[in-house]
Amino acid sequence: MFAGITEGLVADAQVARGQTVLDVATGPGEPALSVAAVVGAEGKVCGIDPVAGMVEAARRAAERLGIKNAEFEVAFADALPFATETFDAVISRFGVMFFPSPLDGVREMLRVLKPGRRLALAVWHFAEKNPFHTALARVMDQFIPSPSVEPDAPDAFRFASRGKLLAIFREAGVVTPTERLLQCKIEAAVPLEEFLTLRVEMSEKLRDKISKLSKEQVAEARRLALESLGEYSTERGLSFPAEILIVSGMKDRRASHRRTV
Repeated sequence: MFAGITEGLVADAQVARGQTVLDVATGPGEPALSVAAVVGAEGKVCGIDPVAGMVEAARRAAERLGIKNAEFEVAFADALPFATETFDAVISRFGVMFFPSPLDGVREMLRVLKPGRRLALAVWHFAEKNPFHTALARVMDQFIPSPSVEPDAPDAFRFASRGKLLAIFREAGVVTPTERLLQCKIEAAVPLEEFLTLRVEMSEKLRDKISKLSKEQVAEARRLALESLGEYSTERGLSFPAEILIVSGMKDRRASHRRTV
């Protein structure tokens, strides 16, 4: 679904064949598994995630797809289990918004990055620009309104405001950090009802709200959700317009970090 965003990260991090790349907050294996094809057999991708179940899912996916140059392990972004200056590029798709300390996370990414190499992080722009989220959120809010979220609390739209993540990059010491707005499509080549099931599986917030509804409310919420998602249905599945911010930059060529693992 997020192929366009992965392409943006690959471009901004300057991922190339033969490189060793780190994917932070890989979830069930993406974009690491896609990047494995970019770096080729002579390259390598490491994916880390703090949730053991996600890492196991990523490993199963790699095995199922026959991908030999990707490995996965349980780890936290602010305590990466890698030696200093290990990677040619570091990427993260929709991860930094949930870090306990985004600044510490970016600093750790810099530590394991080779001098002169690049990192690139993708975050959601505003919710109203991303019906992938709002199409279902509006429905569920009719039953259980979402509480207000503090500006710096872990949330999907924590870095929706332009310049916010960019400021953290600058504070962390990223060289020539830049931010760009990526407008793309999120496409899912699956039937409408299958997508609804998948979308609920992806969201702890949605599952939590559904668990609090009566059987009658669940049935009504499902009907309204299918109706809302139907606005984005095409002959090939679902297609959502999306707006993403990609923040990227380089590690100082003269940088030196003492920590090793």
